[in-house]
Amino acid sequence: MAKKQVADLKPLEEILTVWDALTPDERQFLRNNYTVHYFKKNELIHCEGDTPTHMMILAAGKVKVFKEGVGSRTQIIRMLKPGEHFGYRAIIANESYNTNVAAFEPSTVYMIKAEIFISILKHNNAFCYRFLEEIASDLGASDARTVNLTQKHIRGRLAEALLLLRKNYGLEEDGATISIYLSREDLANLSNMTTSNAIRTLSNFVSEHLIAMDGRKLKIIDEERLKKISKMG
Repeated sequence: MAKKQVADLKPLEEILTVWDALTPDERQFLRNNYTVHYFKKNELIHCEGDTPTHMMILAAGKVKVFKEGVGSRTQIIRMLKPGEHFGYRAIIANESYNTNVAAFEPSTVYMIKAEIFISILKHNNAFCYRFLEEIASDLGASDARTVNLTQKHIRGRLAEALLLLRKNYGLEEDGATISIYLSREDLANLSNMTTSNAIRTLSNFVSEHLIAMDGRKLKIIDEERLKKISKMG
């Protein structure tokens, strides 16, 4: 894990979404006390069971939050995009990490020491409330995802996963290709299915002209029908 800074990287104040809740002194203190970390593709950012040391903000790149389940089967819990915070739940709960986080592609992460983060939480009510809002939002999304992954059929789960990727990462210049390239295994882990089921369902979607595939590139052809499949489950 390299530690360095580059001139064209967006500064912390443009990445940290709760920056406006900080006092001028707190802003200057963070400017002087954060670090920039670079992670290679597939490199672990933190592991389940680790003691949390930093609150983290994804500055650039794409990362996945995942957990090893029964039989070492991986379940992708969340996909993070630039600007999102992570690692703070374990700090606030005074627990070890209960998930793993890894880079999907070369990624840059801003890190703020846990003791600094906790100190600001305790002394800045507006900052604390903003994080409560974020935790509440994450909990609601987690509850909904749990229901969807356990009750939707395979087609509904895969359609939902594709729409989630489109929402989080957008489309390339052609207006159709999702701006993230996932292996079939990762897509299966995101959709709570076996890799063989993911491959078969993707092929069905291609035959039905819902999507097109070029290697790891996935192009959405009929977004409205995908939304219908996802909603119907």
